[in-house]
Amino acid sequence: MRRRHIRAPLALLLAASLTACAPALPETVVPGTEITVGWAGAFTSANAAASPTSGNIAIAETIRGGFGDVVDGEFVADESFGIVTIVEDDPFTVRYDLAEPAWSDGIPLDAADLLLGWAAASGYFDSEDESVDSEAEADAGPTVPAVDEFARAIDVTFERPDIGWQQAITVPVPAHVIGRRAFGTDDAMEAKQAVIRAIQDDDRSALEAISEVWRKGFEISGGEEIGADLLLSSGSFVVGEVGDEEGQSVTLVPNPSFRGTVTPKVARIELVPPGDQPIAEVGTRLDVAILSPTTANRGPIRELERKDFTVNTSPDGTAWALLLNPAGTFVSQPARVAFIRAASPAAMVERGSGLWASAYTGTTSMLSPPGSRGYDIVNEDSGFAVALGTPSDDAAREREAAGVAAGSAVCVLYDRASEFATGAFSALREAAAEAGWNVVDCSSDDFQAALSRRTWDAVIARASIPQTPEQIAAQWGSGGAASLTGNADAERDELIARYAQTTDVYEAREVLAQIEATIVQAAVALPLAVNPLVTVIDRGVTGVATPGGDAALLIGGAAQWEATP
Repeated sequence: MRRRHIRAPLALLLAASLTACAPALPETVVPGTEITVGWAGAFTSANAAASPTSGNIAIAETIRGGFGDVVDGEFVADESFGIVTIVEDDPFTVRYDLAEPAWSDGIPLDAADLLLGWAAASGYFDSEDESVDSEAEADAGPTVPAVDEFARAIDVTFERPDIGWQQAITVPVPAHVIGRRAFGTDDAMEAKQAVIRAIQDDDRSALEAISEVWRKGFEISGGEEIGADLLLSSGSFVVGEVGDEEGQSVTLVPNPSFRGTVTPKVARIELVPPGDQPIAEVGTRLDVAILSPTTANRGPIRELERKDFTVNTSPDGTAWALLLNPAGTFVSQPARVAFIRAASPAAMVERGSGLWASAYTGTTSMLSPPGSRGYDIVNEDSGFAVALGTPSDDAAREREAAGVAAGSAVCVLYDRASEFATGAFSALREAAAEAGWNVVDCSSDDFQAALSRRTWDAVIARASIPQTPEQIAAQWGSGGAASLTGNADAERDELIARYAQTTDVYEAREVLAQIEATIVQAAVALPLAVNPLVTVIDRGVTGVATPGGDAALLIGGAAQWEATP
């Protein structure tokens, strides 16, 4: 395996952590401990904001500090990094106030880092096609934040209230590295000041130089040496080595400058490609493997459980649903209601999950995951249980009342390669037949292509559970780019816009429930179950929590992991 080395003399920034004068590792680190993870990601850029692939985002979770994280759909603050507060309601102004975090080279995070993060979030560095020297852009640009360098804080004024205000400003990369590479200055403080001046003065030439470094300067190209300043960390771990040209083998080691609330316990984490048979290698080559449950792997995983290996399941950020096309057979809302109430969601989940039934959690929401803090409120207020969740006493009569003749064909699309979808379809066809519906198998080997053609009446598919107003609008807004059903609703659009500007968490839950209620009233979706991931963990490893979402994000909680030396 080809190893890419960190380029000298910048490599001294990381090598210094091994010298006597460098910061000692956190006391929690147990020398000699190592965990090898079967990881399907790829590390291609140390600036996940500029290159937001799942692998880059996952690495950023371990090497970047932040004001907090979203847990179960809601923000949980990390005050060891800093505090975010609303300082004025009109205009909506938020202070981002750092505590005393530092980069792994010992340089403090400060207002320059925050201002750089703000500029990136405000679109200063979006693309080569969007020039920063446009007069129109300058006139329409956002208000530059007030900078308090002594307090290491900035005050950001938003055009309107923002539901994501606590995470609107992040620190993706060090300002002193951007300044050093953009302007050629070796002094970290001078580099930071150069970044601040460029943004405050709207210096077009300087902003172009910063933009070039922001977008391209942190890329990690196969076969090339990596500048150590590109790998500086403000999080619990730092990238020690990238072991292949594709960025699929990555070594993480504790950041000696990190003094956050939760410090690492493991001395070394190796991220390696999982291979074709990861389960067979847990306990030998791999300590941790994460995968999707299938009939074929249930037996081998069960054997590992019997030998005291830990097996966790968690949602992968998507939910299975029966989605209806509001056209043709289902052009009327009563017809859609009748078909949904004729289905048996419990039977569909049971048949689809098979041997993994215990890993699938049923859901009644398209917008909120089970177990999240807002799920019960959304579930209760959406009206799903009464409108769609109660089986019909006489499904055939309900179909007739909706004006649908007995034997009417319903073309149901599903992915032929999916065990869950195949089983769920069989259960749906049986239940619907009892009510006089003729469910036709329209499955496809090229599911995405068939889905986009929209020649189906209904589809059994996985849908991402949206996390932001933008994602909700894309899936459920009128003309949304990722519209699941094509159902347009002006009231829903207004509620989504209101939700985006709701800054109180409790009010936000209520508005989300109202958005869900419009989906229920339209009768275009029957939520079934959240899709699971399975994590298998060797006996000598503890503290590994399977993430909710992309499998690559498993390493986001690596600071909690422990291993036997």
